[in-house]
Amino acid sequence: MPIHSRFSVPIPNVSLTTYLFTSPTHPLPDSPVFLSAPNPSHLLTFRSYRLWCQRLALGLQNAGLQKGDRVLLFSGNTLYFPVIIHGVIMAGGVFTGANPTFVARELAYQLQDSGARFLIAAEGSLEIATEAASAIGFPKQHIFAFDAGEKTAQGTGQPINGIQHWTALLAPPDAGAKFAWEDLKSPEELNRTVALNYSSGTTGVPKGVEITHRNYVSNTIQTLHMGQQDPEYPTKIKRAKWLSFVPMYHAMGQSIFCVSAPLQGIPVYIMPKFDFVKTLTYAQKYQITSLVLVPPVVVALAKRRDIVEKFDLSCVERIGSGAAPLGREVCAEVEKMWKELGWGGEGFNVKQGWGMTEATCSVISWHPLVRSESFSVGELLPNCSARIMAEDGMTEVPQGERGEIWISAPNVMKGYWKKPAATRDTMSDDGWLKTGDIAYVDEKGLFYIVDRKKELIKVKGNQVAPAELEALLLDHAAVGDAAVIGVTVSNNGEELPRAYIVLAEGKAATAEEIQEWFNTKVTRIKRLSGGIKFVDAIPKNPSGKILRKLLRDQAKAEFATPMARL
Repeated sequence: MPIHSRFSVPIPNVSLTTYLFTSPTHPLPDSPVFLSAPNPSHLLTFRSYRLWCQRLALGLQNAGLQKGDRVLLFSGNTLYFPVIIHGVIMAGGVFTGANPTFVARELAYQLQDSGARFLIAAEGSLEIATEAASAIGFPKQHIFAFDAGEKTAQGTGQPINGIQHWTALLAPPDAGAKFAWEDLKSPEELNRTVALNYSSGTTGVPKGVEITHRNYVSNTIQTLHMGQQDPEYPTKIKRAKWLSFVPMYHAMGQSIFCVSAPLQGIPVYIMPKFDFVKTLTYAQKYQITSLVLVPPVVVALAKRRDIVEKFDLSCVERIGSGAAPLGREVCAEVEKMWKELGWGGEGFNVKQGWGMTEATCSVISWHPLVRSESFSVGELLPNCSARIMAEDGMTEVPQGERGEIWISAPNVMKGYWKKPAATRDTMSDDGWLKTGDIAYVDEKGLFYIVDRKKELIKVKGNQVAPAELEALLLDHAAVGDAAVIGVTVSNNGEELPRAYIVLAEGKAATAEEIQEWFNTKVTRIKRLSGGIKFVDAIPKNPSGKILRKLLRDQAKAEFATPMARL
């Protein structure tokens, strides 16, 4: 039987724009909602945020944007990143953001696949942008330069090598203030796509995940409802301050910082990109109350106490992690450090949630009064249902057993952009999203995500989860970071677990020492029989997910070499 959330909330029939800003003329506070972390004098209030979006929406329409046209933003985080997102949506367009580390080939793929009408690219990435555009015949006059924010604020943006500055798309303030977005109410209208957030999905090349007005409004209400179960929510929200380094082209950055935060009146200090020391510096300087992190940063907190304790982070009351699996041992290390340093109060608890781009962002989270004592990701958000399915995809497994988690919820995507076959593969006939994640549920209704279905290692017919082995390796004092993949080292096709390890700074250990320690903690099939290789860094995407395919490709090339040895 499906598992249903114990919470249910009504979802209003409004567009994302109306949900966020109420109306074009509704009084909004002049309190800051976005501030540049490097220079907080550059900021947007809730009222000016709406006006900037209105100016861009009108300007885009004047430039020829039609309903449903896509606008691609190729940039790291800036003060005006949220303006691009909601200005495009307000205009009736579809926003899509590209990873700012893309090379020209990767950007060209997304530019062509999305069929974008306009490309807005960071000034430092214009060479890549123009190369990508040239490769697919994208018109240069539809490319615009995007600065870090100060030129925009000062009105000094100028064309670069014939490419206009993005402010050329802005209507004058007086005209923008009169712009009224379309009032959407019907189910068909609210099912319009507003964002294409690219994801590899459960298999294959990156695909544009179609997220609708209804999806975004639903997911925001679901997450807010869970947070509001805290009796102290009204008090905590008044002092809340957030820090954003999570990329805003990613579903997590968009949902949490560009929608949820302004709705709650929480000021967000925006970092251009992640830097560990700067994150700690800004957290102390701006008295950040809640840190939204990805697993590699939580690992860094746990492993780099020598740096962390130089700062006063007593203001940080909560740490949440998402986007990739995180072992409980690492969370416990951070909690122990916070307690020993007298930070965070008695109830300080590092929690991780779970979601995916195909579900807008969040699906499973924690009731604020329930403490996390395991690697569980919590319980279902309101209006969400789940099934844990056997490998045959036809039957549900008993409670406590592992299987693929399927989700049914109002925040589940419309489908993959122009890829009906991929959509059919991922959505069941009766509307369930096949997530590709392996999970189980305990007797309390708490979910545990074991690993990705496609990343499980088959050892003598048994499934071994890399995330479990990685979490265990991180418990070793000399291990700073780790990744595990399956490698085939003989002709019988048998996979063996292999670890890639980054040694913690100032620590030393041999592969044999780590193997000996590890073997005492796992059953034989989980031993690192594929060997251990020390590396300088584990390849990861900006949201913290390990790029196992790169490691598998490296291993395949290594074992294909005649002289290769473990």
